[in-house]
Amino acid sequence: MVRTFEDWWKTVPEDLRSKSRKGDEQNKPLLNQVNYVLLHLHLAGKHDSKPTHAELKDWLHSGQVDVLRMTKK
Repeated sequence: MVRTFEDWWKTVPEDLRSKSRKGDEQNKPLLNQVNYVLLHLHLAGKHDSKPTHAELKDWLHSGQVDVLRMTKK
């Protein structure tokens, strides 16, 4: 079963969530922000807290996470 981004995000420690998205909470999450969290989970040895490849792929392809943020001129 593939979790949604929001389901996974609720499992991330609060301090890491706030550091990665501080000031950007009103926008859709960016891949760079997710990568920041994944790196810190990896360095902390919390490998079981990381999403699967299938979950990451689903979040990107379904638009739950943006790769880039495009600004309108």
